[in-house]
Amino acid sequence: MQIRHENKKDAASIQAVNKAAFESAAEAGLVDALREQAHPVISLVADDGGAIVGHILFSPVALSGHPELKIMGLAPMAVSPAHQRKGTGSALVRAGLEACGKLGFGAVVVLGHPEYYSRFGFLPSTRFDIDCEYEVPEDVFMVMELQPGYLVGATGTIKYHVAFSNL
Repeated sequence: MQIRHENKKDAASIQAVNKAAFESAAEAGLVDALREQAHPVISLVADDGGAIVGHILFSPVALSGHPELKIMGLAPMAVSPAHQRKGTGSALVRAGLEACGKLGFGAVVVLGHPEYYSRFGFLPSTRFDIDCEYEVPEDVFMVMELQPGYLVGATGTIKYHVAFSNL
């Protein structure tokens, strides 16, 4: 399996993976909207011999009061059901975090399962005094500094791209 940046011919396969992994087509629509409206995006696929079996997307988010900070939001991530629990998602997360760092982003936020994302270094956002614009349990909104100390003294609320409001 190879983790690589998506290309134009992957769009239909990415939609299919997102639809198979989630209960609705909303995430597939979100991927399309972010691809068109948010810049820059990091969109990676897990390619298993020419078949797209996983996808992850990172798009810029804003921390209120700190427009100078470069922060990415990880969402959505999808792995086809037949390839789940085989390391595909982990490979996508690691490659995506590396790509964010190479583009100069200092931190990444995620709304997800604490047990899963904590293995990559994500911590509860409350440790940084950073809130999510959505009402979610505290333990599921997490932050990871890609550059140590990047968020020192930077508190506020993370705002996602407007495309997320359609979920």
